[in-house]
Amino acid sequence: MAAVLQRLVTVFGNPTWRTPLPAVDELVSTILSQNTNDVNRDRAFHELKSRFPDWNQVRQANEEEIIETIRVAGLANQKGPRIKSVLNQIYEETGGLDLNFLADLPVDKARAWLLRFKGVGLKTAAIVLQFSLNRPAFPVDTHIYRVSRRLGLRPEAMNLEKTHLLMEELANPEDYYAGHLNLIRLGREFCHARKPECPRCPVNDLCPYPNKTA
Repeated sequence: MAAVLQRLVTVFGNPTWRTPLPAVDELVSTILSQNTNDVNRDRAFHELKSRFPDWNQVRQANEEEIIETIRVAGLANQKGPRIKSVLNQIYEETGGLDLNFLADLPVDKARAWLLRFKGVGLKTAAIVLQFSLNRPAFPVDTHIYRVSRRLGLRPEAMNLEKTHLLMEELANPEDYYAGHLNLIRLGREFCHARKPECPRCPVNDLCPYPNKTA
Protein backbone atom coordinates (compact mmCIF):
# COMPACT_ATOMS: atom_id res chain seq x y z
CA MET A 1 0.00 0.00 0.00
CA ALA A 2 2.74 2.47 0.96
CA ALA A 3 4.60 1.85 -2.32
CA VAL A 4 1.43 2.41 -4.37
CA LEU A 5 0.52 5.64 -2.60
CA GLN A 6 4.07 6.98 -2.86
CA ARG A 7 4.19 6.20 -6.57
CA LEU A 8 0.91 8.02 -7.11
CA VAL A 9 2.18 11.08 -5.25
CA THR A 10 5.29 11.02 -7.43
CA VAL A 11 3.21 10.85 -10.60
CA PHE A 12 0.11 12.87 -9.67
CA GLY A 13 1.49 15.08 -6.91
CA ASN A 14 -0.22 15.98 -3.65
CA PRO A 15 -3.78 16.79 -4.73
CA THR A 16 -6.02 19.43 -3.25
CA TRP A 17 -9.76 18.94 -3.23
CA ARG A 18 -12.15 21.84 -3.62
CA THR A 19 -12.47 24.44 -0.87
CA PRO A 20 -13.65 22.59 2.25
CA LEU A 21 -17.32 22.97 3.07
CA PRO A 22 -18.72 23.33 6.59
CA ALA A 23 -19.46 19.87 7.97
CA VAL A 24 -23.25 20.11 7.63
CA ASP A 25 -22.89 21.34 4.05
CA GLU A 26 -20.57 18.45 3.25
CA LEU A 27 -22.95 16.00 4.86
CA VAL A 28 -25.86 17.21 2.71
CA SER A 29 -23.68 17.35 -0.41
CA THR A 30 -22.52 13.78 0.11
CA ILE A 31 -26.07 12.52 0.61
CA LEU A 32 -26.92 14.22 -2.69
CA SER A 33 -23.94 12.52 -4.36
CA GLN A 34 -25.24 9.01 -3.77
CA ASN A 35 -25.95 7.22 -7.07
CA THR A 36 -25.30 10.28 -9.22
CA ASN A 37 -22.36 12.12 -10.76
CA ASP A 38 -20.49 15.14 -9.42
CA VAL A 39 -22.11 17.55 -11.88
CA ASN A 40 -25.66 16.67 -10.87
CA ARG A 41 -24.71 16.61 -7.19
CA ASP A 42 -23.30 20.12 -7.44
CA ARG A 43 -26.31 21.39 -9.39
CA ALA A 44 -28.69 19.99 -6.79
CA PHE A 45 -26.64 21.40 -3.92
CA HIS A 46 -26.53 24.84 -5.57
CA GLU A 47 -30.28 24.79 -6.15
CA LEU A 48 -30.89 23.78 -2.54
CA LYS A 49 -28.67 26.55 -1.16
CA SER A 50 -30.21 29.10 -3.50
CA ARG A 51 -33.77 28.26 -2.55
CA PHE A 52 -33.04 27.80 1.16
CA PRO A 53 -30.08 30.00 2.21
CA ASP A 54 -30.21 28.61 5.77
CA TRP A 55 -30.24 24.91 6.72
CA ASN A 56 -32.91 25.66 9.29
CA GLN A 57 -35.17 26.59 6.38
CA VAL A 58 -34.49 23.21 4.80
CA ARG A 59 -35.34 21.23 7.92
CA GLN A 60 -38.56 23.22 8.31
CA ALA A 61 -39.52 23.07 4.64
CA ASN A 62 -42.17 20.87 3.11
CA GLU A 63 -40.67 17.62 1.85
CA GLU A 64 -42.13 18.17 -1.61
CA GLU A 65 -40.29 21.49 -1.92
CA ILE A 66 -37.01 19.83 -1.07
CA ILE A 67 -37.66 16.94 -3.43
CA GLU A 68 -38.47 19.24 -6.33
CA THR A 69 -35.41 21.39 -5.63
CA ILE A 70 -32.95 18.48 -5.71
CA ARG A 71 -34.65 16.54 -8.52
CA VAL A 72 -31.57 16.74 -10.76
CA ALA A 73 -29.53 14.63 -8.32
CA GLY A 74 -31.80 11.62 -8.83
CA LEU A 75 -33.57 9.55 -6.17
CA ALA A 76 -35.01 12.83 -4.91
CA ASN A 77 -37.95 11.08 -3.25
CA GLN A 78 -35.46 9.33 -0.99
CA LYS A 79 -32.83 12.02 -0.60
CA GLY A 80 -35.22 14.89 0.16
CA PRO A 81 -36.88 13.33 3.24
CA ARG A 82 -33.52 11.91 4.31
CA ILE A 83 -31.85 15.34 4.29
CA LYS A 84 -34.75 16.88 6.19
CA SER A 85 -34.70 14.06 8.74
CA VAL A 86 -30.94 14.26 9.31
CA LEU A 87 -31.05 18.04 9.77
CA ASN A 88 -33.93 17.75 12.23
CA GLN A 89 -32.16 15.05 14.21
CA ILE A 90 -28.97 17.09 14.42
CA TYR A 91 -30.96 20.11 15.57
CA GLU A 92 -32.90 18.16 18.17
CA GLU A 93 -29.76 16.60 19.62
CA THR A 94 -27.41 19.58 19.55
CA GLY A 95 -29.69 22.63 19.55
CA GLY A 96 -28.17 23.83 16.29
CA LEU A 97 -26.72 22.76 12.95
CA ASP A 98 -23.00 23.01 13.66
CA LEU A 99 -21.00 19.78 13.61
CA ASN A 100 -17.62 21.27 14.52
CA PHE A 101 -17.83 19.61 17.94
CA LEU A 102 -17.06 16.32 16.17
CA ALA A 103 -13.53 17.58 15.54
CA ASP A 104 -12.89 17.37 19.28
CA LEU A 105 -14.07 13.76 19.65
CA PRO A 106 -11.96 10.65 19.06
CA VAL A 107 -12.34 9.68 15.41
CA ASP A 108 -14.15 6.44 16.21
CA LYS A 109 -16.72 8.28 18.34
CA ALA A 110 -17.19 11.01 15.73
CA ARG A 111 -17.70 8.37 13.04
CA ALA A 112 -20.17 6.45 15.19
CA TRP A 113 -22.12 9.66 15.86
CA LEU A 114 -22.56 10.27 12.13
CA LEU A 115 -23.39 6.66 11.31
CA ARG A 116 -26.52 6.79 13.46
CA PHE A 117 -28.34 8.75 10.79
CA LYS A 118 -30.36 6.85 8.22
CA GLY A 119 -28.66 7.11 4.84
CA VAL A 120 -25.24 7.98 6.29
CA GLY A 121 -22.74 5.18 5.72
CA LEU A 122 -19.01 4.86 6.18
CA LYS A 123 -18.18 6.71 2.97
CA THR A 124 -20.33 9.72 3.85
CA ALA A 125 -19.03 9.83 7.41
CA ALA A 126 -15.42 9.55 6.22
CA ILE A 127 -15.83 12.39 3.71
CA VAL A 128 -17.24 14.70 6.38
CA LEU A 129 -14.49 13.79 8.83
CA GLN A 130 -11.59 14.03 6.37
CA PHE A 131 -12.55 16.98 4.21
CA SER A 132 -14.58 19.20 6.54
CA LEU A 133 -13.15 18.42 9.97
CA ASN A 134 -9.57 17.48 9.04
CA ARG A 135 -9.82 14.17 10.86
CA PRO A 136 -8.09 11.01 9.61
CA ALA A 137 -10.60 8.93 7.66
CA PHE A 138 -10.31 7.09 4.33
CA PRO A 139 -13.46 7.25 2.19
CA VAL A 140 -13.83 4.35 -0.26
CA ASP A 141 -15.84 4.96 -3.41
CA THR A 142 -16.50 2.64 -6.34
CA HIS A 143 -13.15 3.47 -7.98
CA ILE A 144 -11.12 2.76 -4.86
CA TYR A 145 -13.09 -0.41 -4.20
CA ARG A 146 -12.27 -1.68 -7.70
CA VAL A 147 -8.63 -0.55 -7.71
CA SER A 148 -7.92 -1.95 -4.25
CA ARG A 149 -9.00 -5.40 -5.46
CA ARG A 150 -6.93 -5.30 -8.63
CA LEU A 151 -3.87 -4.10 -6.75
CA GLY A 152 -4.25 -6.96 -4.28
CA LEU A 153 -4.74 -4.58 -1.37
CA ARG A 154 -7.91 -6.34 -0.23
CA PRO A 155 -9.38 -9.83 -0.54
CA GLU A 156 -11.62 -10.14 -3.57
CA ALA A 157 -14.67 -11.04 -1.48
CA MET A 158 -14.25 -8.27 1.08
CA ASN A 159 -17.30 -6.01 1.17
CA LEU A 160 -17.28 -2.23 0.88
CA GLU A 161 -17.79 -1.60 4.58
CA LYS A 162 -14.80 -3.70 5.64
CA THR A 163 -12.70 -2.14 2.89
CA HIS A 164 -13.08 1.29 4.51
CA LEU A 165 -11.58 -0.03 7.73
CA LEU A 166 -8.88 -2.00 5.92
CA MET A 167 -7.66 1.02 3.96
CA GLU A 168 -7.28 2.92 7.22
CA GLU A 169 -5.18 0.05 8.58
CA LEU A 170 -2.99 -0.19 5.47
CA ALA A 171 -2.22 3.53 5.07
CA ASN A 172 -0.68 6.03 7.43
CA PRO A 173 -3.22 8.63 8.60
CA GLU A 174 -1.16 11.43 7.06
CA ASP A 175 -1.56 9.70 3.67
CA TYR A 176 -5.35 9.31 3.78
CA TYR A 177 -6.15 12.61 2.07
CA ALA A 178 -3.80 12.28 -0.91
CA GLY A 179 -4.27 8.51 -1.06
CA HIS A 180 -8.02 8.78 -1.38
CA LEU A 181 -7.90 11.40 -4.14
CA ASN A 182 -5.04 9.78 -6.06
CA LEU A 183 -6.60 6.31 -6.04
CA ILE A 184 -9.81 7.81 -7.41
CA ARG A 185 -7.80 9.49 -10.17
CA LEU A 186 -6.07 6.19 -10.91
CA GLY A 187 -9.44 4.50 -11.27
CA ARG A 188 -10.90 7.22 -13.45
CA GLU A 189 -7.97 7.73 -15.81
CA PHE A 190 -6.32 4.31 -16.03
CA CYS A 191 -7.91 1.46 -14.08
CA HIS A 192 -11.33 1.63 -15.74
CA ALA A 193 -14.01 -0.88 -14.83
CA ARG A 194 -13.90 -2.05 -18.44
CA LYS A 195 -10.74 -2.13 -20.53
CA PRO A 196 -8.22 -0.86 -17.97
CA GLU A 197 -5.31 0.89 -19.66
CA CYS A 198 -2.65 -1.20 -17.96
CA PRO A 199 0.29 -0.29 -20.27
CA ARG A 200 -0.16 3.39 -19.35
CA CYS A 201 -0.83 2.76 -15.66
CA PRO A 202 1.72 4.41 -13.32
CA VAL A 203 1.59 1.45 -10.90
CA ASN A 204 1.57 -1.32 -13.52
CA ASP A 205 4.71 -2.93 -12.06
CA LEU A 206 3.16 -2.98 -8.57
CA CYS A 207 -0.10 -4.56 -9.72
CA PRO A 208 -0.77 -8.33 -9.63
CA TYR A 209 -4.10 -8.09 -11.48
CA PRO A 210 -4.25 -11.30 -13.57
CA ASN A 211 -6.35 -9.79 -16.36
CA LYS A 212 -4.05 -6.95 -17.30
CA THR A 213 -4.34 -5.61 -20.81
CA ALA A 214 -1.19 -6.08 -22.84
